[in-house]
Amino acid sequence: MPLRFGTDGVRGVANAELTPELVLSLGRAAARVLGPADRFLVGRDTRLSGPLLQAALAAGLAAEGVTVVDLGVLPTPAVAFASAQHGCPAAVLSASHNPYTDNGVKFFAAGGRKLTDEVEQRLEAAMSAPGGTGPIGGFDDDPGAADTYVAHLVASLEGRTLEGLHVVADCANGAASALLRPTLHALGAIVDVLHDDPDGTNINDGCGSTHPASLQAAVVERGADVGLAFDGDADRVLAVDHQGRLVDGDHLLALYALDLRARDALRGDTVVVTVMTNLGFRLAMAEHRIGVHETQVGDRYVLEALEAGGWSLGGEQSGHVIFRDLATTGDGLLTGLQLLDLVHRAGRPLADLAAAAMTPVPQVLRNVRVRNRDGLAGAAAVWDDVRAVEGELGDHGRVLLRPSGTEPLVRVMVEAADAGVAERAADRLADTVSRTLGA
Repeated sequence: MPLRFGTDGVRGVANAELTPELVLSLGRAAARVLGPADRFLVGRDTRLSGPLLQAALAAGLAAEGVTVVDLGVLPTPAVAFASAQHGCPAAVLSASHNPYTDNGVKFFAAGGRKLTDEVEQRLEAAMSAPGGTGPIGGFDDDPGAADTYVAHLVASLEGRTLEGLHVVADCANGAASALLRPTLHALGAIVDVLHDDPDGTNINDGCGSTHPASLQAAVVERGADVGLAFDGDADRVLAVDHQGRLVDGDHLLALYALDLRARDALRGDTVVVTVMTNLGFRLAMAEHRIGVHETQVGDRYVLEALEAGGWSLGGEQSGHVIFRDLATTGDGLLTGLQLLDLVHRAGRPLADLAAAAMTPVPQVLRNVRVRNRDGLAGAAAVWDDVRAVEGELGDHGRVLLRPSGTEPLVRVMVEAADAGVAERAADRLADTVSRTLGA
């Protein structure tokens, strides 16, 4: 496939769109664009295609004279943490929440930062340049990377424990599977773990943050205090309260913002969010005189805004949350620990804390499969209908249409004071997109 970076690296069907040949060329390009570097860290999630594509990427890097360090199966944020620790670039083979048939490559510049649009464009251009013919790089591994990352997670609680807190966690048969239990046990929590037996094909399969029903049921059945649902590469998390209700990224951000503010740790009294963040979050922050800075979708844009503003907290509705003082990217395990710590310190149920933090405005999302997601910008019929719906909603609602950064989809979002109104408006706009751009 023609290489194209989305909101979170490059993705495609493994061995069909994302071929070993393409990934090898991408490795050669990355060595040139993200270097000069003596070492390049590479990790992966639990997909069947992971070892194949990791080998291809490593071959491309080594062909340009770089020593490749194999980190094995690790969450994406653990690879970013290692990149920051060692001061060298890194990559992760993962397609996040997508099915096992997909895979992808995410890069980090030296220091654990996701790449800017400009650097990604340079990578795309470098794919067509001839490869080097100089010295060949070597291969190494870092068997202690996972333990070092777990120690970092435990240290984020600054000596506090989770003694007595009962947690059920869904690892999505992904990269968190081997790390979650030892992390929570080290902090004294009572732990039940679901979907932590990856076989290469079951990642995100009816489980994890995109399919939390089994976790919701388990939390209630086992009388747990909190549930945590991770995605395949564990860079995001959603929570479940003791009544089995889902607590999304907007609610989590509201909880963290109010908690950090109460502890004088919310720098600039500002939170960074994306255009998808619920109107209810914005209203709650206004009530507490906390500023809200908005970016486009993608946690790297959230991080860029945090760094530009000198702020400490930001994230997305999907559960990507960035604590800038603790991490260089969204980190599901870190985010989950911060929530458990908050609940433990508060001594109150998550359900009560979440209800007090914000009241969401009904929000309806529709994903519409299209032939070409770039066609949305010029689809006059679609935008005419958007303006009509916005006119009907007036000041009591909001409409957002955007192409997916990773899939051939247009995402339709409608907010309205009445859930039925939001449903009908979203269905109407989804139908218009489908008729105009549909596959």
